[in-house]
Amino acid sequence: MAQNYIEYQFTVVPKDPWEEILLASLQELPFESFDNNEDFLLAYVPGDQHYEGFLKNIDLFKNPAVSIDFKTVTIEPVNWNSKWESEFKPIEIGKDCVVRADFHPAQEKAYELVINPKMSFGTGHHQTTHMMLEFGLEEAFNGKKILDMGCGTGVLAILASMKGAVSVDAIDLDPWCIENASENAQKNECSNITCSLGSSLTTNAPIYDLIFANINRNVLLEQIPSYNRVLIEGGVLLLSGFYRADISSLKACCEAQGFTYVEEKQKEAWCALKFMK
Repeated sequence: MAQNYIEYQFTVVPKDPWEEILLASLQELPFESFDNNEDFLLAYVPGDQHYEGFLKNIDLFKNPAVSIDFKTVTIEPVNWNSKWESEFKPIEIGKDCVVRADFHPAQEKAYELVINPKMSFGTGHHQTTHMMLEFGLEEAFNGKKILDMGCGTGVLAILASMKGAVSVDAIDLDPWCIENASENAQKNECSNITCSLGSSLTTNAPIYDLIFANINRNVLLEQIPSYNRVLIEGGVLLLSGFYRADISSLKACCEAQGFTYVEEKQKEAWCALKFMK
């Protein structure tokens, strides 16, 4: 059953560099996602993981060099189908790819991804998904085995399938996401996508040529060793779901596992990284 979320709205003055420093501290808590706009840093935690004194161990609030105010809002479960039908606009990724819902007209692109998100993350509108789709459009998938870790709607898995992947495993810890990704794979006639419920890779996981992991810093740092275990020599690791302040720690973790940094993308405060094994 869908649950409530608590939205924190942080106002940080001055924003630079303190908003990113605050974000790094917040990632030690069980927040599931973050977003920012001109006014607020937004952070979301499931209601069942929220407790009294949730922020009491963050020392940054005591720093006289920065002023941090916040308020919280309880977000009730909503009918995401109705919400997205009223708000979701098609989004173009480069000149050859579009992400749209099935109630939008066809756009006549080489890669036309039909995504109905329900309660899942991943339409290309968020900066991290957009950058991962850009990376995906730059990769060759013919005959390759792909892992989409934290698949959300399955949009990255679907792009890989459309570009010729021989098989794609899409994994997420949220049952809603697995149901949604499966429906979207079927809608896009991607029969080689297998959607599975899980929060990490098993010891008998198959070997992959390329891994997408669009999650968050803490989960990535924990799971990068397992990505190394299942990625072929010469394979590609694509990471996103984090801010500029997280780049150094993720690079260090990947390099300690033998990965070689290739390039990065940035959209506003969000980043995506490419590594080779």
